[in-house]
Amino acid sequence: MPVMRIGNGYDIHRLVPGRTLIIGGVTIPYERGLLGHSDADVLTHAIMDALLGALALGDIGHYFPPTDPAWRGADSLVLLAQVNKLLMERGYQVSNLDSVIVAEAPRMKPHLPAMQLKLGQVLGIAPDQIGIKATTQEGLGPIGQGEAICAYAVVLLEKCSMDN
Repeated sequence: MPVMRIGNGYDIHRLVPGRTLIIGGVTIPYERGLLGHSDADVLTHAIMDALLGALALGDIGHYFPPTDPAWRGADSLVLLAQVNKLLMERGYQVSNLDSVIVAEAPRMKPHLPAMQLKLGQVLGIAPDQIGIKATTQEGLGPIGQGEAICAYAVVLLEKCSMDN
């Protein structure tokens, strides 16, 4: 019987002028970007927390603390690759992941396939193993007012077969 683990993650960042908007490893044309120590990629951060949580390994702040200058401006896909390496070292691989980006603007739908492709390349899985949905906050709260973007992620990990 296969050994499986489930994890969930969440991240939110404020939108500010003068930053590039990067979500799911994709640069999205917009007049503002997400504020953070790294590139502030909310989707990739939520996925990393879900992966780490599935194996009870803490959160991304433990591995990539915002107080460490080494991670300033870091590409979150590079960080995701490091988290994926931790999973593989423990004998796990991603079976599938599902996620939601919550943003009033810009529209995410045109960028979702590129996000699936980039994330799949880093995780070593097919794009059809990655669900990414986008929704709005219907004008409510800081996200609805266009002040922030957040993302949620759920992952299923499987123990790799040692028979290969």
